[in-house]
Amino acid sequence: MLAVLAAPAFADELNVVCSNEQDWCDLMASNFEAATGIDVAMVRKSTGETLAQVRAEAGNPKIDIWWGGTGDPHLIAAAEGLSEPSGADTSTLLPWAVNIAEISGGKTIGIHAGALGIAYNADVLAEKGLNAPACWKDLADPAYRGEIQVANPNSSGTAYTELATLTQLFGEDEAFKLLAEIGANVNQYTKSGSAPSKAAARGETTISIGFMHDMVKLRKTGFPLEIVAPCEGTGYEVGGVSVIKGAKNPDAAKKWVDFVLTAEAQQAGLQVGVYNVPSNSGATLDPDSPDLSSIKLIDYDFATYGASDTRERLLARWDAEVKGAGGAVEE
Repeated sequence: MLAVLAAPAFADELNVVCSNEQDWCDLMASNFEAATGIDVAMVRKSTGETLAQVRAEAGNPKIDIWWGGTGDPHLIAAAEGLSEPSGADTSTLLPWAVNIAEISGGKTIGIHAGALGIAYNADVLAEKGLNAPACWKDLADPAYRGEIQVANPNSSGTAYTELATLTQLFGEDEAFKLLAEIGANVNQYTKSGSAPSKAAARGETTISIGFMHDMVKLRKTGFPLEIVAPCEGTGYEVGGVSVIKGAKNPDAAKKWVDFVLTAEAQQAGLQVGVYNVPSNSGATLDPDSPDLSSIKLIDYDFATYGASDTRERLLARWDAEVKGAGGAVEE
Protein backbone atom coordinates (compact mmCIF):
# COMPACT_ATOMS: atom_id res chain seq x y z
CA MET A 1 0.00 0.00 0.00
CA LEU A 2 2.83 2.40 0.92
CA ALA A 3 4.50 1.72 -2.42
CA VAL A 4 1.29 2.55 -4.22
CA LEU A 5 0.78 5.73 -2.21
CA ALA A 6 4.36 6.81 -2.85
CA ALA A 7 3.98 6.48 -6.61
CA PRO A 8 4.08 9.74 -8.58
CA ALA A 9 1.00 11.06 -10.32
CA PHE A 10 0.38 9.70 -13.80
CA ALA A 11 -1.46 11.17 -16.73
CA ASP A 12 -2.97 7.75 -17.32
CA GLU A 13 -6.63 6.91 -17.27
CA LEU A 14 -8.33 3.66 -16.45
CA ASN A 15 -11.62 2.17 -17.66
CA VAL A 16 -13.20 -0.09 -15.04
CA VAL A 17 -16.34 -2.18 -15.01
CA CYS A 18 -17.37 -2.84 -11.42
CA SER A 19 -19.66 -5.73 -10.47
CA ASN A 20 -19.83 -4.77 -6.80
CA GLU A 21 -22.40 -2.49 -5.18
CA GLN A 22 -22.40 1.07 -6.54
CA ASP A 23 -21.21 2.78 -3.36
CA TRP A 24 -18.31 0.36 -3.05
CA CYS A 25 -17.44 0.92 -6.72
CA ASP A 26 -17.42 4.68 -6.21
CA LEU A 27 -15.33 4.56 -3.04
CA MET A 28 -12.65 2.28 -4.49
CA ALA A 29 -12.37 4.44 -7.61
CA SER A 30 -12.04 7.59 -5.50
CA ASN A 31 -9.42 6.03 -3.22
CA PHE A 32 -7.41 4.72 -6.18
CA GLU A 33 -7.45 8.13 -7.87
CA ALA A 34 -6.26 9.80 -4.67
CA ALA A 35 -3.46 7.25 -4.23
CA THR A 36 -2.16 7.20 -7.81
CA GLY A 37 -3.35 10.28 -9.66
CA ILE A 38 -4.85 8.03 -12.34
CA ASP A 39 -8.29 9.07 -13.57
CA VAL A 40 -10.91 6.31 -13.35
CA ALA A 41 -13.94 6.01 -15.62
CA MET A 42 -16.17 3.43 -13.98
CA VAL A 43 -19.51 1.84 -14.79
CA ARG A 44 -21.39 -0.77 -12.76
CA LYS A 45 -22.66 -3.95 -14.44
CA SER A 46 -23.64 -7.42 -13.27
CA THR A 47 -21.20 -10.21 -14.02
CA GLY A 48 -23.27 -11.79 -16.79
CA GLU A 49 -23.62 -8.45 -18.55
CA THR A 50 -19.89 -7.79 -18.21
CA LEU A 51 -18.89 -11.19 -19.55
CA ALA A 52 -21.11 -10.56 -22.59
CA GLN A 53 -19.46 -7.18 -23.15
CA VAL A 54 -15.93 -8.55 -22.79
CA ARG A 55 -16.74 -11.28 -25.29
CA ALA A 56 -18.29 -8.81 -27.74
CA GLU A 57 -15.27 -6.49 -27.53
CA ALA A 58 -12.60 -9.20 -27.81
CA GLY A 59 -9.66 -7.83 -29.78
CA ASN A 60 -10.71 -4.22 -29.24
CA PRO A 61 -11.73 -3.87 -25.60
CA LYS A 62 -13.14 -0.71 -24.10
CA ILE A 63 -12.52 -2.10 -20.61
CA ASP A 64 -9.14 -2.22 -18.85
CA ILE A 65 -10.23 -3.76 -15.56
CA TRP A 66 -13.12 -5.91 -14.40
CA TRP A 67 -13.42 -5.68 -10.63
CA GLY A 68 -15.82 -7.58 -8.40
CA GLY A 69 -18.72 -9.90 -8.84
CA THR A 70 -18.68 -13.68 -8.58
CA GLY A 71 -15.59 -15.54 -9.70
CA ASP A 72 -17.18 -18.02 -12.13
CA PRO A 73 -17.59 -15.53 -15.03
CA HIS A 74 -14.07 -14.21 -14.37
CA LEU A 75 -12.79 -17.78 -14.72
CA ILE A 76 -14.72 -18.18 -17.96
CA ALA A 77 -13.16 -14.98 -19.34
CA ALA A 78 -9.73 -16.31 -18.35
CA ALA A 79 -10.33 -19.68 -20.02
CA GLU A 80 -11.50 -17.96 -23.22
CA GLY A 81 -8.36 -15.83 -23.36
CA LEU A 82 -10.24 -12.60 -22.66
CA SER A 83 -8.09 -11.61 -19.68
CA GLU A 84 -4.38 -11.75 -18.93
CA PRO A 85 -2.15 -12.20 -15.88
CA SER A 86 -1.48 -9.08 -13.84
CA GLY A 87 1.64 -10.41 -12.15
CA ALA A 88 0.33 -9.25 -8.77
CA ASP A 89 1.82 -10.50 -5.50
CA THR A 90 -0.58 -12.93 -3.80
CA SER A 91 1.59 -13.76 -0.77
CA THR A 92 -0.68 -11.88 1.68
CA LEU A 93 -3.93 -13.39 0.37
CA LEU A 94 -6.06 -16.13 1.93
CA PRO A 95 -5.93 -19.61 0.34
CA TRP A 96 -9.31 -19.37 -1.43
CA ALA A 97 -8.14 -16.21 -3.21
CA VAL A 98 -4.88 -17.81 -4.28
CA ASN A 99 -6.82 -20.87 -5.48
CA ILE A 100 -8.75 -18.74 -7.97
CA ALA A 101 -5.48 -17.26 -9.22
CA GLU A 102 -3.99 -20.73 -9.68
CA ILE A 103 -7.06 -22.07 -11.50
CA SER A 104 -6.97 -19.13 -13.93
CA GLY A 105 -3.23 -19.06 -14.49
CA GLY A 106 -3.04 -15.70 -12.71
CA LYS A 107 -5.65 -14.08 -14.96
CA THR A 108 -8.07 -13.43 -12.12
CA ILE A 109 -7.39 -13.12 -8.40
CA GLY A 110 -9.78 -13.44 -5.47
CA ILE A 111 -10.70 -10.19 -3.75
CA HIS A 112 -13.50 -11.26 -1.39
CA ALA A 113 -15.68 -14.20 -0.41
CA GLY A 114 -19.35 -14.44 0.50
CA ALA A 115 -21.80 -17.22 1.32
CA LEU A 116 -25.15 -17.67 -0.40
CA GLY A 117 -28.24 -17.57 1.80
CA ILE A 118 -31.94 -16.86 2.22
CA ALA A 119 -33.43 -13.73 3.77
CA TYR A 120 -36.99 -13.00 4.80
CA ASN A 121 -38.81 -9.92 6.04
CA ALA A 122 -39.87 -10.92 9.54
CA ASP A 123 -42.72 -8.40 9.69
CA VAL A 124 -44.24 -9.44 6.35
CA LEU A 125 -43.80 -13.13 7.15
CA ALA A 126 -45.70 -12.68 10.45
CA GLU A 127 -48.45 -10.62 8.80
CA LYS A 128 -49.03 -13.38 6.26
CA GLY A 129 -48.86 -16.16 8.84
CA LEU A 130 -46.07 -18.00 7.01
CA ASN A 131 -43.46 -20.29 8.51
CA ALA A 132 -39.85 -19.17 8.25
CA PRO A 133 -37.77 -21.10 5.69
CA ALA A 134 -34.77 -22.98 7.04
CA CYS A 135 -33.66 -25.03 4.03
CA TRP A 136 -33.46 -24.80 0.25
CA LYS A 137 -36.23 -27.38 -0.11
CA ASP A 138 -38.54 -25.29 2.08
CA LEU A 139 -38.68 -22.70 -0.72
CA ALA A 140 -40.66 -25.17 -2.86
CA ASP A 141 -43.60 -25.03 -0.42
CA PRO A 142 -46.73 -23.82 -2.32
CA ALA A 143 -47.47 -21.59 0.69
CA TYR A 144 -44.75 -19.30 -0.66
CA ARG A 145 -46.47 -18.81 -4.03
CA GLY A 146 -45.60 -15.29 -5.22
CA GLU A 147 -43.50 -14.59 -2.12
CA ILE A 148 -39.94 -15.24 -3.39
CA GLN A 149 -37.62 -13.03 -5.42
CA VAL A 150 -34.29 -14.06 -6.97
CA ALA A 151 -32.10 -12.84 -9.81
CA ASN A 152 -31.82 -14.26 -13.31
CA PRO A 153 -28.64 -16.38 -13.64
CA ASN A 154 -28.13 -15.19 -17.22
CA SER A 155 -27.28 -11.70 -15.94
CA SER A 156 -26.47 -12.28 -12.27
CA GLY A 157 -23.45 -14.06 -10.88
CA THR A 158 -25.31 -14.39 -7.59
CA ALA A 159 -28.10 -16.38 -9.21
CA TYR A 160 -25.63 -18.49 -11.20
CA THR A 161 -23.94 -19.34 -7.90
CA GLU A 162 -27.35 -20.51 -6.64
CA LEU A 163 -27.85 -22.63 -9.76
CA ALA A 164 -24.39 -24.18 -9.43
CA THR A 165 -24.80 -24.66 -5.68
CA LEU A 166 -28.06 -26.61 -5.94
CA THR A 167 -26.61 -28.69 -8.76
CA GLN A 168 -23.66 -29.65 -6.57
CA LEU A 169 -25.83 -30.27 -3.50
CA PHE A 170 -28.57 -32.40 -5.05
CA GLY A 171 -27.30 -33.58 -8.43
CA GLU A 172 -28.34 -31.89 -11.67
CA ASP A 173 -31.71 -33.51 -12.34
CA GLU A 174 -32.92 -33.18 -8.74
CA ALA A 175 -31.62 -29.60 -8.61
CA PHE A 176 -33.58 -28.56 -11.69
CA LYS A 177 -36.71 -30.22 -10.35
CA LEU A 178 -36.28 -28.18 -7.15
CA LEU A 179 -35.48 -24.99 -9.06
CA ALA A 180 -38.68 -25.37 -11.08
CA GLU A 181 -40.69 -25.90 -7.89
CA ILE A 182 -39.11 -22.82 -6.33
CA GLY A 183 -39.64 -21.00 -9.61
CA ALA A 184 -43.39 -21.55 -9.27
CA ASN A 185 -43.18 -19.36 -6.16
CA VAL A 186 -40.98 -16.61 -7.65
CA ASN A 187 -42.65 -13.25 -8.33
CA GLN A 188 -39.74 -11.60 -10.18
CA TYR A 189 -36.36 -12.44 -11.69
CA THR A 190 -34.11 -9.39 -11.35
CA LYS A 191 -30.96 -8.46 -13.27
CA SER A 192 -28.91 -7.76 -10.15
CA GLY A 193 -28.20 -10.34 -7.47
CA SER A 194 -28.54 -7.85 -4.62
CA ALA A 195 -31.93 -6.49 -5.77
CA PRO A 196 -34.11 -9.28 -4.28
CA SER A 197 -32.88 -8.70 -0.72
CA LYS A 198 -33.38 -4.96 -1.11
CA ALA A 199 -36.97 -5.70 -2.14
CA ALA A 200 -37.42 -8.01 0.84
CA ALA A 201 -36.03 -5.36 3.16
CA ARG A 202 -38.61 -2.86 1.87
CA GLY A 203 -41.44 -5.40 2.21
CA GLU A 204 -41.96 -5.64 -1.56
CA THR A 205 -41.37 -9.38 -1.41
CA THR A 206 -41.29 -11.72 1.57
CA ILE A 207 -38.28 -13.92 0.80
CA SER A 208 -35.08 -13.41 -1.18
CA ILE A 209 -32.09 -15.45 -2.26
CA GLY A 210 -28.70 -13.75 -2.37
CA PHE A 211 -25.39 -13.30 -0.63
CA MET A 212 -25.46 -13.01 3.13
CA HIS A 213 -23.13 -10.02 3.30
CA ASP A 214 -25.61 -7.94 1.27
CA MET A 215 -28.35 -9.01 3.68
CA VAL A 216 -26.22 -8.02 6.69
CA LYS A 217 -25.83 -4.52 5.27
CA LEU A 218 -29.60 -4.13 4.98
CA ARG A 219 -30.26 -5.51 8.46
CA LYS A 220 -27.68 -3.19 10.03
CA THR A 221 -29.48 -0.30 8.35
CA GLY A 222 -32.56 -1.21 10.39
CA PHE A 223 -34.66 -3.37 8.07
CA PRO A 224 -36.42 -6.39 9.65
CA LEU A 225 -34.47 -9.00 7.69
CA GLU A 226 -33.69 -12.41 9.11
CA ILE A 227 -30.82 -14.29 7.46
CA VAL A 228 -30.77 -18.06 6.97
CA ALA A 229 -27.89 -20.38 6.12
CA PRO A 230 -29.78 -23.25 4.40
CA CYS A 231 -29.76 -26.47 6.40
CA GLU A 232 -28.54 -28.65 3.52
CA GLY A 233 -25.43 -26.51 3.06
CA THR A 234 -24.67 -23.64 0.72
CA GLY A 235 -22.26 -22.39 -1.88
CA TYR A 236 -20.10 -19.32 -1.85
CA GLU A 237 -18.53 -16.85 -4.19
CA VAL A 238 -14.97 -15.71 -4.54
CA GLY A 239 -15.13 -12.33 -6.22
CA GLY A 240 -12.43 -11.63 -8.77
CA VAL A 241 -10.37 -8.88 -10.33
CA SER A 242 -9.18 -9.30 -13.93
CA VAL A 243 -7.07 -7.34 -16.39
CA ILE A 244 -8.75 -7.46 -19.80
CA LYS A 245 -6.55 -8.77 -22.60
CA GLY A 246 -5.55 -5.97 -24.97
CA ALA A 247 -6.36 -3.30 -22.37
CA LYS A 248 -5.53 0.18 -23.64
CA ASN A 249 -4.05 1.16 -20.27
CA PRO A 250 -2.19 -1.97 -19.09
CA ASP A 251 0.17 -0.26 -16.64
CA ALA A 252 -2.68 1.54 -14.90
CA ALA A 253 -4.67 -1.71 -14.88
CA LYS A 254 -1.88 -3.55 -13.06
CA LYS A 255 -1.64 -0.72 -10.55
CA TRP A 256 -5.38 -1.15 -9.90
CA VAL A 257 -4.91 -4.85 -9.16
CA ASP A 258 -2.00 -4.16 -6.81
CA PHE A 259 -4.09 -1.51 -5.03
CA VAL A 260 -7.31 -3.51 -4.55
CA LEU A 261 -5.40 -6.45 -3.10
CA THR A 262 -4.00 -4.41 -0.20
CA ALA A 263 -5.51 -4.75 3.25
CA GLU A 264 -6.04 -0.99 3.51
CA ALA A 265 -7.96 -0.77 0.25
CA GLN A 266 -10.13 -3.79 1.03
CA GLN A 267 -11.09 -2.82 4.57
CA ALA A 268 -12.16 0.64 3.37
CA GLY A 269 -15.34 -1.11 2.23
CA LEU A 270 -16.55 -1.07 5.83
CA GLN A 271 -17.15 2.67 5.36
CA VAL A 272 -19.97 1.86 2.91
CA GLY A 273 -21.29 -1.31 4.51
CA VAL A 274 -19.29 -3.99 2.72
CA TYR A 275 -19.54 -7.09 4.92
CA ASN A 276 -18.06 -9.85 2.79
CA VAL A 277 -14.74 -11.46 3.76
CA PRO A 278 -11.72 -9.62 2.28
CA SER A 279 -9.04 -11.73 0.62
CA ASN A 280 -6.07 -9.99 2.24
CA SER A 281 -5.26 -11.80 5.48
CA GLY A 282 -4.41 -8.49 7.17
CA ALA A 283 -7.70 -6.74 6.41
CA THR A 284 -10.12 -5.88 9.23
CA LEU A 285 -13.35 -7.90 9.31
CA ASP A 286 -16.56 -6.45 10.74
CA PRO A 287 -17.92 -8.53 13.67
CA ASP A 288 -21.33 -8.70 11.97
CA SER A 289 -19.90 -10.13 8.75
CA PRO A 290 -21.00 -13.71 8.05
CA ASP A 291 -18.64 -16.15 9.76
CA LEU A 292 -17.74 -18.59 6.99
CA SER A 293 -16.32 -21.05 9.52
CA SER A 294 -19.75 -21.41 11.17
CA ILE A 295 -21.68 -21.91 7.92
CA LYS A 296 -22.11 -25.34 6.29
CA LEU A 297 -20.30 -24.61 3.02
CA ILE A 298 -20.12 -27.06 0.15
CA ASP A 299 -16.78 -27.84 -1.49
CA TYR A 300 -17.61 -25.52 -4.37
CA ASP A 301 -16.05 -26.75 -7.62
CA PHE A 302 -14.86 -23.48 -9.18
CA ALA A 303 -12.96 -25.18 -11.99
CA THR A 304 -16.04 -27.06 -13.26
CA TYR A 305 -18.70 -24.40 -12.69
CA GLY A 306 -16.38 -21.64 -13.86
CA ALA A 307 -16.04 -23.37 -17.26
CA SER A 308 -17.94 -21.82 -20.17
CA ASP A 309 -19.41 -25.10 -21.45
CA THR A 310 -20.83 -25.96 -18.02
CA ARG A 311 -22.26 -22.49 -17.56
CA GLU A 312 -23.84 -22.35 -21.01
CA ARG A 313 -25.40 -25.80 -20.59
CA LEU A 314 -26.86 -25.00 -17.17
CA LEU A 315 -28.20 -21.64 -18.30
CA ALA A 316 -29.85 -23.18 -21.37
CA ARG A 317 -31.50 -25.78 -19.15
CA TRP A 318 -32.59 -23.07 -16.69
CA ASP A 319 -34.19 -21.12 -19.55
CA ALA A 320 -36.02 -24.21 -20.73
CA GLU A 321 -37.13 -25.73 -17.42
CA VAL A 322 -37.18 -23.03 -14.75
CA LYS A 323 -37.70 -19.57 -16.23
CA GLY A 324 -41.32 -20.19 -17.18
CA ALA A 325 -42.24 -22.43 -14.25
CA GLY A 326 -44.39 -19.79 -12.58
CA GLY A 327 -45.79 -16.34 -13.16
CA ALA A 328 -42.58 -14.44 -12.46
CA VAL A 329 -41.83 -11.30 -14.40
CA GLU A 330 -38.36 -10.14 -15.43
CA GLU A 331 -36.83 -6.86 -14.44
